[in-house]
Amino acid sequence: MNKLQRIQPPLLPVETGLIPEARICFLRNKIPVYLIKAGTEDITRMEFVFRAGQIKEYLPLLSSTTNMMLTEGSQNYSSEELNQKFDYYGSQINLSSEKDCAGFTVYFLGKHIKKILELSREVLFRPVFPHKEFNILTRKRIQWYRLHRERVQNLAMDKFFESVFGKHHPYGKQIVEGDFETITPELLMDFHSKYYRPENMAVIVSGRIHKNMIDFIDSCLGDLNPQKIYIEDSKSYLQGGKTKKIKIQKPGAVQSAIRIGSTTINKRHPHYPGLKVLNSVLGGYFGSRLMKNIREEKGYTYGIYSSLSSFDLSGFKVISTEAGKKNSQKTIDEIYKEIRLLQTRPVKKEELSVVKNYMSGEMVRMFDGPFALAESFKAVWEFGLDNAYYYRLAEKIKSIDPDEIIELAQTYYNIDELYEIIAG
Repeated sequence: MNKLQRIQPPLLPVETGLIPEARICFLRNKIPVYLIKAGTEDITRMEFVFRAGQIKEYLPLLSSTTNMMLTEGSQNYSSEELNQKFDYYGSQINLSSEKDCAGFTVYFLGKHIKKILELSREVLFRPVFPHKEFNILTRKRIQWYRLHRERVQNLAMDKFFESVFGKHHPYGKQIVEGDFETITPELLMDFHSKYYRPENMAVIVSGRIHKNMIDFIDSCLGDLNPQKIYIEDSKSYLQGGKTKKIKIQKPGAVQSAIRIGSTTINKRHPHYPGLKVLNSVLGGYFGSRLMKNIREEKGYTYGIYSSLSSFDLSGFKVISTEAGKKNSQKTIDEIYKEIRLLQTRPVKKEELSVVKNYMSGEMVRMFDGPFALAESFKAVWEFGLDNAYYYRLAEKIKSIDPDEIIELAQTYYNIDELYEIIAG
């Protein structure tokens, strides 16, 4: 290898640029519609979002099962007919149910907008939850659940959520196989009637926006009658478990799954952008400290990452990895060592420059194309925020210094408050 091949190319700063704003309109029944005009292809993404996530459940599995059953038959079409019609119009559909929200997303050619809206209304507001399809889905999910419980990664993460949020809180409650037997189509209909309502929804449209888009949506959905229904949400409070270190035995497991973390602030907090930078330094990308130390230098694991996530009521941070039995405790010791170093020693200028450049590049990718724009918009809209959050994040990436990282590490990574879960 000659001398020229050893020279690393210079790191150039990445500029985020101007983020396209969403235009908000309201249907005659006050449903908000957010329009993000971008892209050159005649493809539109339309997402219907409902505050109908896991946090609203009064029984486990209600949110996810209700959402999964939306396309399994409606008042006018069978499951097969619905799928055939969406296929006929060249559309792609996606159902999603998360901690706070649930919804339905459809990708389609602009010329089919009227038909797609008619089918979407059928799926969202006229499902019938047929018993036959429900039983088939339940059997499949039980099989999936059994496979899920065989993997130490899943056992560790499920226990992590239970530990940090509390076993009685919807964010932390673990599913047991018996929960599948308690759900019935009648319960799904009840959950749907309470939470899949016009006053509980928003529509996010991105891509090529038809000039009559709002008129089309209003014609299809504007007549839905908002009617505030009194719902007594279950009273459960975030309260982590008292035991900080938990071991789950899994005979025959080749590796142990390790999860270390705790609850933390979410996107609404002013310190969150700085914490995102700290997370990247620690374990948020392939060149992070955890990866260099534990994977590259020590060889204890194939991969190790830290992540920072937000829910409506809280946030959480978690370090995730798998290691062989003989290296599990060594891996944990090195994780704590890296946290302590961040709390006591300033990050060097060269390392911080690499992290800043990486995060700036990731931000550019977050807004690369109309569909990425929609996902990024939703990621802050759910918290009552707007693009100002991303500008604050971009500015923090540029301006954060080593002293601020030390302060954030001392404030938000108190080792005594971290939960340590090992499954294997």
